Amino acid sequence: MLKILHKDYKDKVKRLLSVMLPIIGTQIAIMGMNFFDASMSGQAGDADLAGAAIGGNIWMPVQTCFAGILLAAMPLIANLLGAGEKEKISTVVRHGMLLAVAFSVLIIVGGVIFLPPFLQGMGLAPEVYHIALWYMAGLGIGVLPFFLITPLRSLVDTLGYTKLSMKIYLLALPVNAFLNYVLIFGKLGLPRLGGIGAGVATGITFWLLLVMFAVVVTKLSPFKQYDVLGFVRPVKQLVAEYLRIGVPMGVAIFMETSIFGVVALFIAKFGTEVIAAHQAALNFSSLIYMFPMSFSLALTIVVGVEYGAKNYQGARDYTALGLEMSLFIAMVYMALELVTREYIALIYTTNPHVIELVKVFIIYAIMWQGGDAVAAPIQGILRGYKDVNATFWCSMLAYWAICLPVGLLLDYKFNNGAFAYWQSLDIGVICSAVVLSLRLVLLQRRIKKDEE
Repeated sequence: MLKILHKDYKDKVKRLLSVMLPIIGTQIAIMGMNFFDASMSGQAGDADLAGAAIGGNIWMPVQTCFAGILLAAMPLIANLLGAGEKEKISTVVRHGMLLAVAFSVLIIVGGVIFLPPFLQGMGLAPEVYHIALWYMAGLGIGVLPFFLITPLRSLVDTLGYTKLSMKIYLLALPVNAFLNYVLIFGKLGLPRLGGIGAGVATGITFWLLLVMFAVVVTKLSPFKQYDVLGFVRPVKQLVAEYLRIGVPMGVAIFMETSIFGVVALFIAKFGTEVIAAHQAALNFSSLIYMFPMSFSLALTIVVGVEYGAKNYQGARDYTALGLEMSLFIAMVYMALELVTREYIALIYTTNPHVIELVKVFIIYAIMWQGGDAVAAPIQGILRGYKDVNATFWCSMLAYWAICLPVGLLLDYKFNNGAFAYWQSLDIGVICSAVVLSLRLVLLQRRIKKDEE
């Protein structure tokens, strides 16, 4: 690791790890739910996996976009903590929950109106269409609690209790797995729902998570002092500040995650087996994404607190430390994936042709993960600095101005088939990592110059 020449170096390592490791546990649980959805649906049949994959790929960008907006609570709370203005925190959380309700209504109404014709236009096999539609209807059960959880978790995590969030999600994970088992395969006298059951199980699990977070913030110290579930009269200035930070965050995340949904649409023409293989590789890679995502969230908190306290050298120290750790861990899991990719494929399917496709897709996924090990932590660092517009423009450039056109070119011009889109994803994430790195360097130079 690079040497940070300060006597409190070990303390910074301990603090970053104390915030980050529980976040990894939380991300394991969150990604574990997606993992159970895909792997159990795959065991129910290729059509079930493909249908759940299509539904999941449509839901993912919508989910991450609006949740990304609500995550503005995290840098806002972190900056208030650093500045010693704790009395303003409850208002931030309440406004986040108000926005969560508005977003939920918008998504549910939009889904009812636009989802059926959108799926019909994809040209899916009838069985896959049916599973995708009702998988998303099942997820719809949990739209409201999913978004209400985000500002509550932001409060818990930013106050430094990331271990508590981890325990809540880990408690919910076996419940989700059990519900998946019962509903997908028709146990305990219930009908066999296949891939549809995975959506219903996840929707129910979101309600369980909301109940647990609500109990925590109203019954336990230090959270209950903030009275975050009380009534709030919207304050125009705070809503504007929330959206000023949150919208670029959410849209940037949407730009990145929606490209996978678009890729899934183009891959759909290659048939059910290719869709299933693509989803298996993507699902496992999303599970691995918990590492860079955890660094991203942890760095938003620690950098945000240091920046709010005007301790700019501390913010730079955490930046260097977080990036070094992210890259080191990435090299480890990328090497492990390379040598175990056949076993990874067997988790999702027993179809020999699908297994071979998954093995190739995972090689491309490994390259993508290398770029994400740099890009994701830097996004978190920039959010800690309240620099959110850079991530938005970077995501638009990398994924929509470069990745998508390159994928179409490799497919239609060079006939690379379904692999063309994974190749373009690799190119896109590398561009993202480079541009974000340059932005971070320029930002820190500007701040250091202002110090002088």
